[in-house]
Amino acid sequence: MKLNPIISTLGRRLRLAVIGGGSGSFIGGMHRQAARHDDRYEIVTGVFSSSAEKSKKDAQRLGMDAKRIYPGVTEMLDAEASRKDGADVIAIMTPNDSHFEYSMAALERGFDVICDKPMTNTLEEAETLHKKVEESGLVFCLTHNYTGYPMVRQAKAMVKDGQLGAIRLAQVEYVQGGKADEKKPAGHGWKFDPVRGGPSRVMGDIGTHAHNLLRFITGLEVEEVSAEVGAIVPKRAIHDFAGALLHLEHGARGNFWVTQAAAGVENCLRIRVSGTKGSLEWMQEVPQQLTFKPLHGPSQNRTPNGSGTLPLAARSTRIVAGHPEGFPDGFANIYSDAAEAIAARRAGKHPDPLALYFPNSWDGLLGVRFVDSVIESSNNGGAWTKC
Repeated sequence: MKLNPIISTLGRRLRLAVIGGGSGSFIGGMHRQAARHDDRYEIVTGVFSSSAEKSKKDAQRLGMDAKRIYPGVTEMLDAEASRKDGADVIAIMTPNDSHFEYSMAALERGFDVICDKPMTNTLEEAETLHKKVEESGLVFCLTHNYTGYPMVRQAKAMVKDGQLGAIRLAQVEYVQGGKADEKKPAGHGWKFDPVRGGPSRVMGDIGTHAHNLLRFITGLEVEEVSAEVGAIVPKRAIHDFAGALLHLEHGARGNFWVTQAAAGVENCLRIRVSGTKGSLEWMQEVPQQLTFKPLHGPSQNRTPNGSGTLPLAARSTRIVAGHPEGFPDGFANIYSDAAEAIAARRAGKHPDPLALYFPNSWDGLLGVRFVDSVIESSNNGGAWTKC
């Protein structure tokens, strides 16, 4: 991967301001690490917590300029919008119920936006936000980071290249075990609050990832779902399981299931895509391997920088063959691609087309719509429901 096309385009790194992700946040650290990974951003300020005092301590801990430590999000956005050296991009990693508010506020002030998933909690908000992005012409990136893995991009490129033929079947699962303990049925924290975390814990947290991965690799949209969503741990008030049959475009069929209550499982995101010429299989826990099973011929194992690597995958790997890459690197690819698009927009230039595969507000809208349809179908006894 070529480093620093941002500097060659703008003459400097992009200035990034952060909302959320303070001390104690796993995903906040991932966002900041991803932004720094390819040296395309400098983090200039942030509001890291809803508590002004905690945010100030985090800002100091992270080495922020004392003059750019703000008591709240509105104050930061207003101040940075008025500075000659103000932030270019706002990264949002807050509880789900504030994604809409902060994204809209940033777009209204002319900032490009990078936002954690899901884009919003409600379909109405998702439609409004997507419309705002379209009208503004600004870049909106949604961090479905698994689409940044080199072998996921290889799979997409192989499908697009016709190596699988016409897609007939797609099976995707995202299985975790972190919420399998029956001694903790109620859960804790904002993710277990339906107002803050959204109408379905499991669908908002990992279901949107699985849906996005299926769409990204196959290039097909989900037209209808027949779904069940609920809790498999007794007395649990939030959803920890969802399963669905899918009708995809062009007559393809799909199978989708996600859970956070599979005892002992760690983070098993897995997908199989089958076409008229063969099948592809990928699993996040072994991210360097993509298995291609042609209709006629032996099974083939594809790896980054190996034989048959296509340009979309090749630009997404940083190290030589045989060395592992994973979660932080996929996250960084999303940030780096967004940086190229943002820098090109600001410079009035065209970005590398291969940099434009990061998830955007349209992907975010379809993810929220899918969650909505799964819940509606389940409430109606699994009736087929349009997406």
